[in-house]
Amino acid sequence: MSFAFGIGIGSQNKQGEWLEVYYQQPVLLPEATLLEVVTNTLKYSGGNEAMDVTEDQLKALADGFEQAGYIGQATLATKAASSQRPVVVTLLETDDTASSTPEVYLKLHLISHRLAKPHGLKLDGIFGQLPNLAWTNEGAIDLNELDDRQLQARLDGRILEVKSVDKFPQMTDYVVPKGVRIADTARVRLGAYVGEGTTVMHEGFINFNAGTEGTSMIEGRISAGVMVGQGSDLGGGCSTMGTLSGGGNIIISVGENCLIGANSGIGIPLGDRSTVEAGLYITSGTKIALLDESNALVEVVKARDLAGKSDLLFRRNSQTGAVECKTNKTAIELNSELHANN
Repeated sequence: MSFAFGIGIGSQNKQGEWLEVYYQQPVLLPEATLLEVVTNTLKYSGGNEAMDVTEDQLKALADGFEQAGYIGQATLATKAASSQRPVVVTLLETDDTASSTPEVYLKLHLISHRLAKPHGLKLDGIFGQLPNLAWTNEGAIDLNELDDRQLQARLDGRILEVKSVDKFPQMTDYVVPKGVRIADTARVRLGAYVGEGTTVMHEGFINFNAGTEGTSMIEGRISAGVMVGQGSDLGGGCSTMGTLSGGGNIIISVGENCLIGANSGIGIPLGDRSTVEAGLYITSGTKIALLDESNALVEVVKARDLAGKSDLLFRRNSQTGAVECKTNKTAIELNSELHANN
């Protein structure tokens, strides 16, 4: 059994190097019959391989898929045969470290298509396979070719708009998951997992290999590697410390029905039904005073000792400045009508 398969249409620079790849129908754990069609048609001999294909090969692939009953893939192969852009067929036998740009893009698509969840794929080393590109209204452009493209656009009476310079494109240029609202699409990267029912407001951000399980309100930052549970609310300007932004190897997560207040942040995993008050940033080493029901001090611990525990309220004492924690009796519940994204 192989790990993943996809027919991709992409962009290359003048040296024929892959810049980016679009997979409309990526497949996780393809069936043996599908693999047999690819093997027989493209002489695939195993391993992880991104194969440049010709028009004739794609037509043959379409015929094989149709005969085997894979109508969706057959239709895609037929359309790809007439593509004006280069086409690649990527087949990953195992979830090993990616060795090419098409392989990385296939994995990022698998996450954004909700076929795999964050931390479910091997993504180490992907930065070395992702070129830094100019993302424009005319697609991805190699930075070494950008000056000439900008000049040509002006000579043609056009303006080439550079929307960003980055290794990752915005997700919605490749995948728009069902049942989501995204106010500013530039703030969600390809490789994000956006669960059905999620609303991402203008200041919300979701990095790659991160996302939401389902109905959530995101007005803050979900950093790389962070997963937010069903029904949680990330207030405006709040932050989650990802593994790429100082969190080390600790996997930061947010449980279900949590509230992270405006301009606050977490550097520890939160359990379910927990609240962090507005403006309070908790790192793993933050000293926290544990209080009982009558607000009497029980003991002082470090925040890491409370990692993953549920039903907690984190607040700062306005008189002493101490960070306090007690049982959370006001777990949030999102407005189901407000967050219906059908």
